[in-house]
Amino acid sequence: LDGEITLEALAPLLQTTPRIEFLILGTGKELQPVAAATRQALRAQGIAVDSMDTGAACRTYAVMHSEGRR
Repeated sequence: LDGEITLEALAPLLQTTPRIEFLILGTGKELQPVAAATRQALRAQGIAVDSMDTGAACRTYAVMHSEGRR
């Protein structure tokens, strides 16, 4: 991540239809955590968020996509 991820930066994702259920953030070779305030704000909108290295994020996305999750 280049700097902190903010709700403003994520606004286009939050306006998708159908709404996403889970946000996976690939952060390069090393894990970069999502700020607690951002995590809580997303959770309040019904969106779970997890950050992980990019390889793990790609694998997780593939599994979730095959399950039909948004």
